[in-house]
Formats: sequence, C-alpha cells, structure tokens
Amino acid sequence: MAVTNIVLAGLGGQGVVTASDLLSTAAFSTGLQVKKSEVHGMSQRGGSVTSDVRFGEQVFSPMVPDGEADFLLVFEPSQVEINRHWLRPGGMLITPDDIPEGSLRNRKSLNVALLGALSVQLDFDEATWMQAIRTRLPEKIHAINEQAFAIGRGAGERLGRKTQTEGV
Repeated sequence: MAVTNIVLAGLGGQGVVTASDLLSTAAFSTGLQVKKSEVHGMSQRGGSVTSDVRFGEQVFSPMVPDGEADFLLVFEPSQVEINRHWLRPGGMLITPDDIPEGSLRNRKSLNVALLGALSVQLDFDEATWMQAIRTRLPEKIHAINEQAFAIGRGAGERLGRKTQTEGV
C-alpha cells in the first residue's frame, strides 16, 4: 500500500488540529502506520494552521512533501490558494463549499463534516470513523459531530470517488 498524504489547512480556532487527530486515530485503528505534524503559526490570533497526516504500511516522515498531497482539506476559503501548492496533480481539494450551506446545526462541526466528505475517498469503514469521534471528542458533542460527519459523507458521495487509476 502506498502512503496516503493529506494536508488540512485553516485558521486558528477552526479545529484543524482536532480534525487531524480524528483522521490519525481512524487510520491508526485500522492497523496502518501514521505520522502527523502541525504548524500552528499565529493560531491563537486566527492565523494559519496546517496539519499533515500520512499513513500507510510504512511511513518514514510526518511531513507531506510539497506537491504530493493526495487530499487537501481547507477549512477557510481564504486559505485555498495559500495552500494549493501542497496538492499533487490529480489530487482532491475539499472545501467548505462542498458542504451544503445551512446543513450543519453547529458551524463549529465543519471540520468533522469535511472529514465526512474525505471519508468517502478512504478505505476506512464508517464504524472506524464513529469510534474515532467517540474516542477523541467529549461525549456531550458526539451526536452533533456524528450528524456533521453524515452530512459531509453525503457531500463526499456527490463529489465522487477517486479510482485506483487516479492514484489514490
């Protein structure tokens, strides 16, 4: 199995690090080797935040090389062009525009909705993702995040699935 490279990008307070923790937990629970790194920048003042997550049978570095991200999840539209250089040719960009406007009960769950959209592209079953949400998030917000994940998953189905011939 090749290494899957994912970059998550947004602004401080948008849950980029939490989303990368959920993704890492899901990948690790399937028996894959996982490496993760974060760049917080001025995150406490709403500055740029990125997190790289790499997983596969054998992963040597936590950093996604420039131009090699299979997926780029961007939580704030203003961060798309700033981070587009991470995406490989043929890679998939997932943004808030992919989640139907007004569909989330709580806008703070956008990060989990974007993971839902990504989940369609990965070979982890839905139960693996639900367990990651229950393991990593406080119980009082499980239901709203499970709903956000389902909304994102539906959006991801509409985006379509990459085929093996596309390299993901």
